[in-house]
Amino acid sequence: MTESPDPAEAFEDLRPLLFSIAYRITSSVTESEDVVQDAWLRFERVADTVESPKSFLSTVVTRLAIDVLRSARQRRESYVGEWFPEPLLTDPYEDPERAAELADSVSMAALLLLERLSPLERAVFVLRDVFGFDFADVAAAVDRSEDACRQLASRARRHMAAGRSRFAVDRRERDELAGRFFGAFRDGDVDALRELLAADVHLVSDSGGRAPQWGAGIFGTDKVARVLVALIGPFRQIGGRLELHELNGEPGAIFRDRDGQVVNTWTLEILDGQVQAIRTVLNPDKLAHVGPVADAWAVLREAFGARGGPL
Repeated sequence: MTESPDPAEAFEDLRPLLFSIAYRITSSVTESEDVVQDAWLRFERVADTVESPKSFLSTVVTRLAIDVLRSARQRRESYVGEWFPEPLLTDPYEDPERAAELADSVSMAALLLLERLSPLERAVFVLRDVFGFDFADVAAAVDRSEDACRQLASRARRHMAAGRSRFAVDRRERDELAGRFFGAFRDGDVDALRELLAADVHLVSDSGGRAPQWGAGIFGTDKVARVLVALIGPFRQIGGRLELHELNGEPGAIFRDRDGQVVNTWTLEILDGQVQAIRTVLNPDKLAHVGPVADAWAVLREAFGARGGPL
């Protein structure tokens, strides 16, 4: 007689996959963690009767994440300013053979593109195209027929196809360019920055109305380069530091004040040998999982004094 696996051990083995599914559906680290914890509580009560923990838990997580996404979409209608996903420090789901593909699916650009899909389309796309679930399991997870799921997947792929080519980039070249960018940024070298920025580059922030922001964003090589140079000097003078870190599978950075508290995060979108976009998250509600969060307004006042300025 084969001994049944320990429920807690089975759950922990699946936790990385469950979180990764939830995050790609919700774009929220904190809500994904809540979804996974809720799934555990449900699994714990019925574990003895579950034949396939993976099927059961992925179904529960998918349905909970869809509910979270639907609720979040209503809140986002009144969101102040630009909305970005919560920055993801590391994706716990490891598959060396598909590392680049999985990283691309959590990039800021990909997650923003996923926002165009309906919740069901998004869930089906994540389960089928990202994690390779067969249609029988996808259908069970979203409570639809297999034919319906095939149609949902087809529609989702069409919506995603328009932006897919934007994610194709040689990762070694990307990381080398990002290193040059952050080096020029630290040095305040405006000419070097201009060479690395695309003509239509945009610098955009998500503050949710709870931190300083750049309005609708700053656009164009010259304007963005000048803002970057104007930013780094005062920030470093007050003890601020730049911590390079891959975020959402992309080159990025975490800005910290002199006490090590998080001010904001940046991610770079790189294509064709140039930085196309710099996305910064300032909303403190989206940064708590990164570490203790600084008062961005106080950092702004200290760095730029009465003049004011960007963060």
